[in-house]
Amino acid sequence: MKTIKYFLLSIMVMAAASAMAQVSFGGNSKPVYDWQPNVNTGLQHLFVLYDAQGVSMSYTANSDPNDVTWYEFGEEGGGSAIDPMTGIQRNGNVTTLPQVKADRGYIIQEGTRRTCVWVVDYSKHRLQLRSATVNPESDCGTTIINVDGSGDDIVYYTINGGRRVFDRQIKVTYKTLSWSEDNTEWEEVDAVTSVESFKTAIAVPASYCNTSFTIEGDNLLEYWNEVQRKTTEVFPAKAVMAETTVLQEERNNDNEQKSQGTMLGGSAPVRITFSAHCTDAVTFKEWQVSDFPEFNNIVMTFSQDEVDYTFEETGTTYWRFYYANSDGSCENYSETYTVSIGESVLICPNFFSPGTTEEANDVWKVSYKSIVDFHCWIYNRWGVLIKEFTDPNDGWDGTYRGKQVNAGVYFYVVRATGSDGHKYKLSGDINILRYQKREVPTAADELE
Repeated sequence: MKTIKYFLLSIMVMAAASAMAQVSFGGNSKPVYDWQPNVNTGLQHLFVLYDAQGVSMSYTANSDPNDVTWYEFGEEGGGSAIDPMTGIQRNGNVTTLPQVKADRGYIIQEGTRRTCVWVVDYSKHRLQLRSATVNPESDCGTTIINVDGSGDDIVYYTINGGRRVFDRQIKVTYKTLSWSEDNTEWEEVDAVTSVESFKTAIAVPASYCNTSFTIEGDNLLEYWNEVQRKTTEVFPAKAVMAETTVLQEERNNDNEQKSQGTMLGGSAPVRITFSAHCTDAVTFKEWQVSDFPEFNNIVMTFSQDEVDYTFEETGTTYWRFYYANSDGSCENYSETYTVSIGESVLICPNFFSPGTTEEANDVWKVSYKSIVDFHCWIYNRWGVLIKEFTDPNDGWDGTYRGKQVNAGVYFYVVRATGSDGHKYKLSGDINILRYQKREVPTAADELE
């Protein structure tokens, strides 16, 4: 047992030194496929022969060929390779195995140097594809390709006797849809699924567009320019997908109280555009609105892809997009969007100082939140209407008919309605402070 362990350890240690294994083949009808397995296998090469019949395998020694010994191993690993092989021919510094035994491993020892390889006879595992069809029982997430054909697994064994399967890279190619990088549309793209071994049923992610599926391979036949290829009939898409976006119209009103964070909603009125972009198989679709996050009851629905909605009532609503194919066998929902509209606030200041410090308290404005209807009147002390406006973001800059009014007391009357239904009836004084000195106007002056 100690001898075997030491032998295996020696093989692994010498693997790096044997990276340039001087192994060649004769009598082969096509080039030999040479693949380097992972270093932890202890193998420097896996050679695949198109057909091993009549093929010899040679090793060119760097020194005395009499110092070269061949060993053979199978699924037991290199530890079983104890007895040297017989029948090895020697010619100069070349030693040759006249007829290679395929699907076997070989250890060629030259002094302290060991070259470890595995040889495969492809003719025993040849891929044959006769036809390909789409399984009608394919579901919304997966399409099953039924393949009529054959091709055994290509199995090899590591120095330690570990079983490995060579990746033949049998591919299924087809068309599907992918959301564009600029987030504007679905684009048709190529999709590829690769499997390491032949299977009579291959599962691939469902396509979002009508497409045929082509199975082709393997990488060995591709190397020899003999790729096998079969294509299904066009299969109508049944899988569905939708990309949704939500855009809230921004207002940069300096006197409007805004909500903190990134939550949708805030101070009414709030205009939000809900958009959905669907893949080909989507035939039924609607935006759903509920008072509950679990959508226990749906209070509104919109059947169009895009909904432009203005929120004018206090409260929280939940929005999601539902979509399905023609028979309802494939359906899905978007993420849930939460829209919260805050309660109303309306505060009227009682002074401002126009003309003294630029952009600092030089316009009289209300402070507000969620005001959906608004009307303000401003009068002087003689009851003359100085300013009237209906936008709460508007204000009074202390002028009348293009001229600055005198410092003093003015009066406002405000009538407004909040998103919560609250009715505001406000009135009070407006004091103009720190105004530039000028002659005190008469009532007649202010009416000119």
